[in-house]
Amino acid sequence: MKRALVTGGGGFLGEAIVRRLLERGMAVRSFSRGAYPELEAVGVECFRGDLADAASVGAAAKGCDVVFHVGAKAGVWGSYSEYFDANVRGTGNVLAACAVHGVRRLIYTSSPSVVHGGEAIEGGDESLLYPDHFEAPYPETKAMAEQMVLAANGSELMTVALRPHLIWGPEDNHLVPKIVARARAGKLKLVGDGANLVDTVFIDNAAEAHLDAWDSLTPGAACCGKAYFITNGEPRPIKEIIDRMVGAAGLAPVEKSIPMGVAVVAGRTLELAHRLFAPSKEPMMTAFLARQLGTAHWFDISAARRDLGYEPAVSLDEGFKRLAEWFEAGGMQL
Repeated sequence: MKRALVTGGGGFLGEAIVRRLLERGMAVRSFSRGAYPELEAVGVECFRGDLADAASVGAAAKGCDVVFHVGAKAGVWGSYSEYFDANVRGTGNVLAACAVHGVRRLIYTSSPSVVHGGEAIEGGDESLLYPDHFEAPYPETKAMAEQMVLAANGSELMTVALRPHLIWGPEDNHLVPKIVARARAGKLKLVGDGANLVDTVFIDNAAEAHLDAWDSLTPGAACCGKAYFITNGEPRPIKEIIDRMVGAAGLAPVEKSIPMGVAVVAGRTLELAHRLFAPSKEPMMTAFLARQLGTAHWFDISAARRDLGYEPAVSLDEGFKRLAEWFEAGGMQL
């Protein structure tokens, strides 16, 4: 029986990957900082530890055939050192563990933000370069880690990086909860007029893309050492996306808005204030978040379709329907 390690296996995407691996009859290990008894209950071997701890990562990788490196520090707020330790040092530890224990395949979960320098991206493909400047530690450290993973590709270890964009769906513990919580509090605002087109990816599609990458990652394959954008292939105006997410929770469409220039200035001001007086509390707005919300960013997924056989099986409309059903069944009690 083949054995897979999923770092961040208790997270939203990580758990979705874990469950699909179990369905394939794999022996699965999860490596996370917290305890996840629900994974242990379905036969997952759970390792607890910090990605920055090389010994812990190495112990989890021993005896594995493939690693899905999903674990990371995400978000728009926190110290650079926290992001560097989790995303850069942690990825270095994963690569070292693969080398020591003879793991042959590594699928790395990256982010489209690694190529977002603040300008609009419309139909961008994998030829996009890393920007000279990043607005936040998260995209900067993810870009560093992605380059490490791709550079490590070779005869001993085959690697591929996936860049899923704005993953959402039932059981989401990040994107949807934040949007819905702000809507319920009357604090949700659009940045700009909300007409900017944005790509997202439904959770099932994001998870399947990782298994597609594993299936495709064979000696000499086109995907070896490359990065791929993963989306639903259905860019929509950001106002529509937000309205349908909050609508799934039974809330009214967002009506308030703020110009992007004002949002960026407000974000920088709040960042400074929080660094000085409340460093542990995430600001309502940051410059990075303002640009993410106020610019178009959608991508060409032709390469993923061609090289990985990726095809989003769940449409956005079907996804919003499933999200509404989840809320109706009592999901995400806030």
